[in-house]
Amino acid sequence: MPLTNLLDRFSVSNLLVRLPALLLALTLHELGHGLAAYKLGDPTAKQQGRLTLNPLKHIDPLGLLVLWLAGFGWAKPVPVNPACFRGNRRRSLCLVGLAGPLTNFLLAFLAALLLALVPPLQSGYALRLMQLILLYNVMLGVFNLLPVPPLDGSRVLQYFLPVRAALAFIRLEPYGPVILLILIATRSLNRVLLPLVNAALNMIISIVVLITGIS
Repeated sequence: MPLTNLLDRFSVSNLLVRLPALLLALTLHELGHGLAAYKLGDPTAKQQGRLTLNPLKHIDPLGLLVLWLAGFGWAKPVPVNPACFRGNRRRSLCLVGLAGPLTNFLLAFLAALLLALVPPLQSGYALRLMQLILLYNVMLGVFNLLPVPPLDGSRVLQYFLPVRAALAFIRLEPYGPVILLILIATRSLNRVLLPLVNAALNMIISIVVLITGIS
């Protein structure tokens, strides 16, 4: 990345528009996990103060920096105790895993809907902010559905694997962050994710156009 582009990302004007969008996407992603776990019987996130809109409780500095620079990043994982779940624990873990990305896709849909229906949001700072809320939430949702430990997609995959295979898969978790950083650094992740992000964006926009009749 050229130095001028890097410095521009940390300019005051960029901070004022990008940082709120990033914090919203990351905070509500983790809050979605915590609320889902709580509804399924696990109070751990609530006991540790994670059922909050305070971004300081959720942000991982390295994950935020990577998201800022590369477009794909992470927050502090919400603590989950499967022993507290009511009913099928594997299914509950899967649902908790899905809750974060689904929260992001819902936020992206709401941002697109507001952009279509609220004229004051269609220019200036508000337009840029809403566009970034739409984009970052789609990117975060798609990224977290990758079946790479410890991303949410790995929790979903574990539910569908036989128990023995799921246990073997869980043992890969300590290596997941290193694998992800290598994929991000080599831009291999972009080649996989960008087509998926574009497809998700087009789907959300198509739904909004269908609902509102505004193209």
